[in-house]
Amino acid sequence: MTAYILRRLLAMIPILFGVTFLTFAMINLIPGSPVLRLRDNPKIRPEAAIELERQLGLDKPWPERYVTWLGDLAHGDLGVSLYNRLPVADRIWSVIPNTLLLAVLSLVFALVIAVPLGVYAAVKHRSLFDNIATVSGVAMFAIPDVWLALVLVWVFALKAKDLGLPSLPVGGMVDPRGGGDFGDRVKHLILPMVALSLAQIGGWSAIIRSSMLEVLSNDFVRTAKAKGLSDRVVYYVHAFKPAFITLLTLVGLALPGLIGGAIIIETIFAWPGMGRLTFEAIGRRDYTMIMATTLMFAVLTMASNLLTDVMYVSLDPRIRLD
Repeated sequence: MTAYILRRLLAMIPILFGVTFLTFAMINLIPGSPVLRLRDNPKIRPEAAIELERQLGLDKPWPERYVTWLGDLAHGDLGVSLYNRLPVADRIWSVIPNTLLLAVLSLVFALVIAVPLGVYAAVKHRSLFDNIATVSGVAMFAIPDVWLALVLVWVFALKAKDLGLPSLPVGGMVDPRGGGDFGDRVKHLILPMVALSLAQIGGWSAIIRSSMLEVLSNDFVRTAKAKGLSDRVVYYVHAFKPAFITLLTLVGLALPGLIGGAIIIETIFAWPGMGRLTFEAIGRRDYTMIMATTLMFAVLTMASNLLTDVMYVSLDPRIRLD
């Protein structure tokens, strides 16, 4: 196990190199730069814009700047923002807990809803509940995140307030007018969490249902029933564990996917996380910030894949990581 983990960690190095190189190349080959607007501003002298470009290092060819960036990264330096000249690392570490909070709670919320829904739909195969759950799962999986987020804002914030009903906040993590307690944070978290997890609920419930139907047809399930075990023990202990292994692959990949999907959700709900930070950096052509957030997304994805493989062994002793 240890040797396998070490090999996977070493394999991450060339992958990270490729990801950062392609990202750096793409953002620099797109026309424009952070100081392009200054050049077009009649109030700014051309010499001042040229000097700022030199100070930021943008006057050098991008391959040279990439090598410089790699050298700084090797020393643990993510650089400074081209927008406000503040350290990129400080900004990322200040917002990544907010993104992880939103992503992890969305994942847990999706599992809490999807797993019982999928198991019960499989147990009640071809019943009215199964048909409704299947259609609902497909609909939830197909709804675009942007459209869903806007509908949630309209229903639970704008329309509810117009009707005099309790409404939910749609911006930030706390109420700037004096909020910040636990209840206030929970209310601000509800809508972005639901918007981020609904597609996962639809997809995962369908996968659990399908896997459970396959497992329930196996001989060991019939043997467990013949021994007189209760349906609850048969379904949720003996049958669920093999079925959950199928879901584990998608769950392991879902966390970085949720973090990446948070770019849209965090922007709509003004959630101060890494997704919103990335969106703002793209608009400002803040190259160093984009590189840092892309690097974090890549690391989280590969770490999640590795964690998924390790969890396989604990759930299925037949699997060996050699």
